[in-house]
Amino acid sequence: MSADPPLVLVVEDEPDLADLYATWLRDDYRVRVAYGGREALEKLDDEVDVALLDRRMPDLSGDEALEAIRERGVDCRVAMVTAVEPDYDIVEMGFDDYLVKPVSRDALKETAENLLLRDTYDEGIQELFSLASKKALLESEKDSVSLENNEEYQELSERVAELRGELDETLGQFGGGDEFAGMYRDIDQAADSEDISSK
Repeated sequence: MSADPPLVLVVEDEPDLADLYATWLRDDYRVRVAYGGREALEKLDDEVDVALLDRRMPDLSGDEALEAIRERGVDCRVAMVTAVEPDYDIVEMGFDDYLVKPVSRDALKETAENLLLRDTYDEGIQELFSLASKKALLESEKDSVSLENNEEYQELSERVAELRGELDETLGQFGGGDEFAGMYRDIDQAADSEDISSK
C-alpha cells in the first residue's frame, strides 16, 4: 500500500475555479487539475482515487467524461461538482456524489473525505451510498407529487430499500456491532449532506 496521500483529479473548465478547488484540497491530498473533459481523460489513470467532475464543459461534457471513466474501468469515486440542477437523469448516471455550485471549501473537502471512506466498503454498500445520495438529492430538489409520479424515482427508492434490507439481513447474521452502526450513520450522513449541499 502506498504511503502517498490519496490523489484527487479536479476537472473544471473555469481555470480560476479549478485552481481554487486544487488549493483547497492540497493540504490533505495530491491533486491533478484538468481544465476540460478531454484533458481529464488524458490525466486519468489508476492512481486517481477521487475525481471531482464539472458537468457542463465545452469540449467534452462531464456526463460524457463520466461515461468514459466507467467504461475504462478506472476504480475511482466520482463526484459531480456542477451548476447543473439535478433532474431524474441522475438516477442512471454512474457518479457517487453530486454537489451543486457554488461549493464551499468545507463541502468540497468533506465530499473528498466521504468518497475515500466509501471506497473502503464493498461494492454493495458503495451502491447503497450512491443511490441514497441520489434519492436525497432528488427529494431536496423535487416536490412530493413529482416524486410520486416519477417511475425512475420510484425504482430508485425500491432499490435503496432492497439494498438496506440486504444490509440489515447481513448485519443480523453478524450480530450488528459498533462498526456496522457507524456504517449506517455514514450512509445517513451522506444522504443528509446531499440535502445541505444542494440548498
